[in-house]
Amino acid sequence: MEILSAIHSSLRYVLLVVLLLAIAQSWSGWFGKKAFTPNNRKTVLYTVIVTHLQLVIGLILYFIHPLVNYKNMGEAMKEPVTRFFTVEHLAMMLVAIILITMGSAMSKRGKTDEAKHKRVAIFFTISLLIILASIPWPFMAKFNGLIGWF
Repeated sequence: MEILSAIHSSLRYVLLVVLLLAIAQSWSGWFGKKAFTPNNRKTVLYTVIVTHLQLVIGLILYFIHPLVNYKNMGEAMKEPVTRFFTVEHLAMMLVAIILITMGSAMSKRGKTDEAKHKRVAIFFTISLLIILASIPWPFMAKFNGLIGWF
């Protein structure tokens, strides 16, 4: 479980890099009236792949981790760290993953290059904001040093 947790924690940085690259390319393409090139399509695809890989690893961790095995979940939800990982992190990340997947799929259906860039830019940017808000950062007060950078 520790290896999966380390992979999941480290892979977040890969996801943030490809997501930021896709966002930068799409905003630049949208406002710069640039063509939606195969390079743009690859960046979007890599973002979706890394996102879904994070999802699979995260779901495995979710179901094998002792946090979800509480007999009295009502009592467990009073603990901020438990609530964060069992509800908040999961729900927000699922929303972000759905938006990334939708943005990718909708960009394929765009009639113009501008429409493709616009869809990726909007959906991926909203996803980035949700992801940044729901990553368990080490500096967050509720974790009190329980979470590392990797």
